[in-house]
Amino acid sequence: MLILGAAAYSTPLIWTICTSLKTNEEIAHEPNRLLPHRVTLENFPAAWHALPFVNYVVNTLFVTLCCTLATVFSAALVAYGFARFKFRGRNTLFFLMLATMMLPSQVTMIPVFLLWKQVHAIDTYLPLTVPSLFGGAFNIFLLRQFFMGIPRELDEAMLLDGCGYFGIWRRLILPLSTPALIAVVLFTFIGSWDNFEGPLIYLSNPDNYTLSIGLDLFHDQYSTNQGQLMAATLVHIVPMLALFLVAQKFFIRGANLSGLGGR
Repeated sequence: MLILGAAAYSTPLIWTICTSLKTNEEIAHEPNRLLPHRVTLENFPAAWHALPFVNYVVNTLFVTLCCTLATVFSAALVAYGFARFKFRGRNTLFFLMLATMMLPSQVTMIPVFLLWKQVHAIDTYLPLTVPSLFGGAFNIFLLRQFFMGIPRELDEAMLLDGCGYFGIWRRLILPLSTPALIAVVLFTFIGSWDNFEGPLIYLSNPDNYTLSIGLDLFHDQYSTNQGQLMAATLVHIVPMLALFLVAQKFFIRGANLSGLGGR
């Protein structure tokens, strides 16, 4: 059943790959076949040079790396505070943080846009990267659950050795939490790489466009050229797919331990 389900969900990806390897004549041929009769790679360079995709990829990598690093650092630090320190109102603050997950982004879209407009940050990458410094409720929750599964006796042993709380976080908690951190990296990287709404709202200069906006422009201009359109789509998909395939073992382990290992 799992194999059949995976095959069904993989059909759009397989169709995209096969279409990108076909000529326009074969795509227009009736009846249309899934596998190409003659494999061609001409769609990839044609799509790549149709728009400045190099610039889009560089912009997307910059935004994605900034968001990923900022999210992992801030989420791990806040999760460490919730998991290891006892202070008045800790549970209340934690539940308030979780409550933000129930607030749709569409509700805050206009007020947040007006705030960024007041500080003259429109058409910059600040609105796309600075919010990552707040970690994100889901990432903090996931890391907190993982941190709570690490024995506190290890913290006490390092305190006796003269290590401070920040040193414990850096030298003990983070190295032992690699699977959970990789899960957060994957979630953040894929979400930032595939982000369309943020760049669409805040970016107006074509030189600052990300890959998702560039792909939408390509669709508007070359929608009739299915081969090049699918080739451009693969440029957007392949990095995320490759990253997940490389780190899937850590991702699944981190997600499982974060959900079952907390107490």
